[in-house]
Amino acid sequence: MHARRPQTTIVLDMDSSVSETHGAQEGSAYNGHFACTCYHPLFVFNPCGDLERCALRPGNVHSADGWRAALEPVVGRYRHRMKRRYFRGDAGYANPGICEFLEAENYKYTIRLLANSVLQQHIGWLLKRPIGRPPHAVRRYYASCSYQAASWSKARRVVAKVAWHPGELYPRAGFIVTNMARPPERVTLFYNQRGTAEQHIKEGKNAIIWTRLSCRRFAANAVRLHLHALAYNLANFLRTLTRAPDAGAVLLREIAAMRGSDPALVQLAMKLAAFLARPRGNEGAMRVWVERMALALAAALLFATRPPASPRCSAAPVSPTNPVSPLDVAGGCR
Repeated sequence: MHARRPQTTIVLDMDSSVSETHGAQEGSAYNGHFACTCYHPLFVFNPCGDLERCALRPGNVHSADGWRAALEPVVGRYRHRMKRRYFRGDAGYANPGICEFLEAENYKYTIRLLANSVLQQHIGWLLKRPIGRPPHAVRRYYASCSYQAASWSKARRVVAKVAWHPGELYPRAGFIVTNMARPPERVTLFYNQRGTAEQHIKEGKNAIIWTRLSCRRFAANAVRLHLHALAYNLANFLRTLTRAPDAGAVLLREIAAMRGSDPALVQLAMKLAAFLARPRGNEGAMRVWVERMALALAAALLFATRPPASPRCSAAPVSPTNPVSPLDVAGGCR
């Protein structure tokens, strides 16, 4: 998909989620944060929306538990392929191990930091109510300071955002630890884009239903989660294909190479190419989405009819002695 526009930037978003359990599944436990009995899976997304890595974990573990096993293979995948590398995470990943690992790998990161009295003292002048009548719009103020937690080996830059909302007595203050040299406003804006990963998780829950982990054994549920992840990556690839501005031209080139194929399939492909090539109108969002997904599935069938250009690679089979995650094959920025 990106052969003509090679990717030079990678942004990794790490986040955890909840998968409620309703039986006696192995590894399920009560989680006080989510207030339910559940699994606590971990996800790593790239900017294309692909799920790079996922791991099923017991329900009572910390958000950052097992972060190295999930993050290190993804970082190694892009170590020599991307010039600019970034990482975003919420407050559960603000531990010195992750920061030191990212700094050693030359990653720029923005990680949410929980507020404490020391940080609030650094921005005390922003926490005082402004003089005058309360505003009718939100007022936002930004600042940055150097801060070193007790568990950190060195001081790091912390960006603060203070927002005064109409009708509220106290301001809302948030802190982000980062090694970026951007102004505080741009650091905050970059971190806020992490919400896209949360939308990807919501898609996986509602569309792929990867929360359906009803097997008794923990290993079986882990396999089910990886199968759901493969389905999600396939759907995301088809969505990326249909959103390409030259998708019609791509299909026409594929049609030209389909000599000797089924005429009915060629005719269908011609209709699909014509649809993708036409300008988008003000059609209903649901109708456009359904049509695009149908076209993407047909395009996948179209590509599958072509003979392989080269012999299939002879990769080592997956076995207990060669544990390869299915996402190692399906993941990756295209």
